[in-house]
Amino acid sequence: MTLETKWIRYGKNEEYVGYMAKMDRVNENLPAIIVIQEIWGVDAHIQDVAERFAQAGYLAFAPDLYAKNGCRIEDLKAERVEEVKSFMDSLPHSVWNNPAEREKALDELEEGKRNRVTKTFETMFGGLNSAHYIEELLETSRFLREECKASKGQGVVSVGFCMGGALSGLLSSRDPQLKGAAIFYGNPPSTEELKNINCPVYGFYGDLDKRISEHVPNFAEQMKKQGKSFEYQIYPNTQHAFFNDTRSAYNVESARDAYQKVLQFFSQVLK
Repeated sequence: MTLETKWIRYGKNEEYVGYMAKMDRVNENLPAIIVIQEIWGVDAHIQDVAERFAQAGYLAFAPDLYAKNGCRIEDLKAERVEEVKSFMDSLPHSVWNNPAEREKALDELEEGKRNRVTKTFETMFGGLNSAHYIEELLETSRFLREECKASKGQGVVSVGFCMGGALSGLLSSRDPQLKGAAIFYGNPPSTEELKNINCPVYGFYGDLDKRISEHVPNFAEQMKKQGKSFEYQIYPNTQHAFFNDTRSAYNVESARDAYQKVLQFFSQVLK
């Protein structure tokens, strides 16, 4: 059986767009997985992840958080994002969070490219606009439960990566009908948001990703105190973005184990 993949417009005024993947001969009664993008958008990797979940028997849907009314602004167009990704991949990972070293590397670029990379970088990394993105994710969840023919009436879960991981956790506190949320190397919800989590949560982290992984034990303790369900894996000798097989941080053993566990998790919460 082959996959059906396509871009879907949805929302009250069709203001949102997302990448949908499902088995092509199955048109109803599919539980749905919202696949929430990394900072790089719904790129080839995120589309591939959605297709993997579709091959596992789900309807997978990746909302393009950078698109409004079907289009991206100039600074966030795919080719501009790829230009930033290529620039960042050319640097040692230690430079990513070192503004001075990053600026030094930018100064070595040709002027036009330097200006494009700087502007797109600032637009992408200027702060997580969670209040804006969460409304789109809530509409995505509602659309999949109530309007999408293939998943109408079925359960919905979420999985997100990096920026999307943080948004997956946030969605679990805002959508009372969400069945489960998986967080891949994303920041945990705030203490106040955590109190409103409505479903089981599973987290996947790399132990070398200290900026995020060092906060996980406290997140687990807070979840326990609030009577929430939270499981997690911190993989040894594993970096941030370990699940992304297009990046240098990819760790095949950790990614393989996490994929198996997240599928088991979704199977359990969607029963």
